[in-house]
Amino acid sequence: MTDFTLHPQLFADCHPLGRLSASHLLLHRNAAVPWLILVPETDLSNLLDLPIGQRDAVLADCKRVSDYLTAVLGCPKVNVAWIGNLVPQLHVHVVGRSPADPCWPKPVWGHLETTRAYTPAEVDAFKTGVAGD
Repeated sequence: MTDFTLHPQLFADCHPLGRLSASHLLLHRNAAVPWLILVPETDLSNLLDLPIGQRDAVLADCKRVSDYLTAVLGCPKVNVAWIGNLVPQLHVHVVGRSPADPCWPKPVWGHLETTRAYTPAEVDAFKTGVAGD
């Protein structure tokens, strides 16, 4: 795909962090939980419809993010989902969870009332730690 454009809602909701091997990496603006979003360059809307090589590469990116959330941030649980009900562009949510987070054990969707913005230094830490920039 040559003319990749990030969906406006993802752009509004996230800090762009860079690229992984198969995905654009975004950080959700709400710092109440560590919530990263991977966006592969495709017109397809379902992860399971991607060609096998691309799908495996996106899942490897998910694993890289999950490893960061568990090993570096100490999240005991990682939720992974691709839903796309509101934003049709294929994107994968990778969310670090902990019994200390504000909506535990409920899902973050519809239950995350706490809002905190990331500082520029925190965004840079994610950019360096996950994306390797």
